[in-house]
This record gives sequence, C-alpha cells and structure tokens, in this order.
Amino acid sequence: MSDYMPKVSNAWNIFTYFNFAVAALMMGAGIWSLEASFSAKGYYAMAALMLVYSTASITKALRDKEESARIYNKLEDARTERLLAEASGKTDI
Repeated sequence: MSDYMPKVSNAWNIFTYFNFAVAALMMGAGIWSLEASFSAKGYYAMAALMLVYSTASITKALRDKEESARIYNKLEDARTERLLAEASGKTDI
C-alpha cells in the first residue's frame, strides 16, 4: 500500500488565489459599469456568486469522493492482506 499524497506547490496556491481575485474584480467591475437597471445588476451579481459557490461545491464533492475511494481501497487492501496471511498460516499481522 502506498501513502502517496500529491503535493501542491505554494506558488500554485498563490497563482490560483490571484486568478480568483482578478476574475472577481473583473466581474464586479463589469457588473458595476453595466448600463442596466439596479435589479438587473443585482441579478447578474447573484448569478456570479452562485456560480462561484456551485463551482466550489462541485470541487469539494469530487475531492471527497476521491478521498473516500482511496480510504475504501486501503481498507480492502488491508482485508486482503489479512486474508492472505491467514490462508498462508502467518498470524503475526
């Protein structure tokens, strides 16, 4: 069994935060300068916020699914190793 956990560099984290800040600033400036009624601007702002939230939720759900599959596979590997050890006569596991 491997306990491989991919590492993400600090530079990548800074880059992603910077990209998010720039995109949020650009969206906010675009909505602010839009020639539309206040309610239309509010609608677009709420849609942008909901899009950001749903993207974060999907990312978290996919990550949680992958982590749970990894834990399940570790448990199955441990059970298989125990079964093989019992079948071969080793009991010191």
